Amino acid sequence: MKQIYLDNAATTAIRPEVITRMTKVMGDNYGNASSTHSFGRSSKALLEQCRKNIAAYFNANASEIVFTSGGTEADNLVLRSAVRDLGVTEIITSKIEHHAVLHTAEQLQKEYDITLKFVNVDACGNIDYSHLELLLQNSSKAIVSLMHINNEIGNILDLGRVAELCTTYKALFHSDTVQSVGHYNIDLKAISIDFLAASAHKFHGPKGVGFCFIRKESGLKPLIFGGEQERGYRAGTESIHNIMGMDEALKIAYTTLEDEKTYISELKSYFIQQIKTHLPKASFNGNCEDNEKSTFTLVNVCLPIAPEKASMLQFQLDLKGIACSKGSACQSGSNQQSHVLTEILDIEKLKQPSIRFSFSIYNTKEELDYVVKVLKEFMKPN
Repeated sequence: MKQIYLDNAATTAIRPEVITRMTKVMGDNYGNASSTHSFGRSSKALLEQCRKNIAAYFNANASEIVFTSGGTEADNLVLRSAVRDLGVTEIITSKIEHHAVLHTAEQLQKEYDITLKFVNVDACGNIDYSHLELLLQNSSKAIVSLMHINNEIGNILDLGRVAELCTTYKALFHSDTVQSVGHYNIDLKAISIDFLAASAHKFHGPKGVGFCFIRKESGLKPLIFGGEQERGYRAGTESIHNIMGMDEALKIAYTTLEDEKTYISELKSYFIQQIKTHLPKASFNGNCEDNEKSTFTLVNVCLPIAPEKASMLQFQLDLKGIACSKGSACQSGSNQQSHVLTEILDIEKLKQPSIRFSFSIYNTKEELDYVVKVLKEFMKPN
């Protein structure tokens, strides 16, 4: 049976070069980076070189990169410390953010009685920038938390526009860039983002490691206490091999960015065209039909299937060797409807199954032909 992996928005395969580098580091550089002997100094040197390398991709200072266990920890670090330590009394976000932001904001509202405001989104999931400005005009000490690329429908936020609004109204700006780091260039000198979250496993690196960009002199305090690792921002012995793997994955991602973007964009366009040709009643959620307004890495397809049959769709795709998802991997074990789609689709559309297909350099057009064939067969009347 064919095995086709189209769930790259959930996680990606680790590149062979990354595995090679990680394996070497695990064998050769096992010293604790906080130790003062030669073994520790060797690990520390590697750690700091990785920090410099990663910072350079974003035109940031090495001191502004803090290694974490991934995007969720970075989101929690920023939002919790902003409220607890920076005097933030309002969080402005949207109802289609990742749960790492939404659930954290909701918990902070319970703990600190802060004001939680949601910026409007249209039927395609686009942020209403005029409404965002209105919220900022009427805010006190606020932090805006809006993701760069939506992980379910792929919409792209105008980071520069939001940053300008936040600067004008003296608000902090945090962005979950988990779906964009490694796929898009972000210049942190040109765009005044205060905080940014990233995760290595989204760009062919290892799981369990990521980083948080924290702009200098932000005043942010640690979420995890203990040792003085990561300049006091994040206690705990650094996972050198994972950080090295992330560094290698990011280097390859940005070295090959344009070529891989072209290849994957062509795959996405081809898949959309095949869906339109063979499944003409299907529709696309958000802006995912448009590579200018959405990421080139995913599409979210709403299929005209009766509800009684729809519940079996993902199971049948899995039986045919096709890996995809109906939403965020973080909620895939739940039977609840996607909170993103619930916010933007009408009741009738929500009754139909929506499937997210997300692509990587390792996919082919032949695989996409097979997926369309399987979907077409499944949708035939009994």
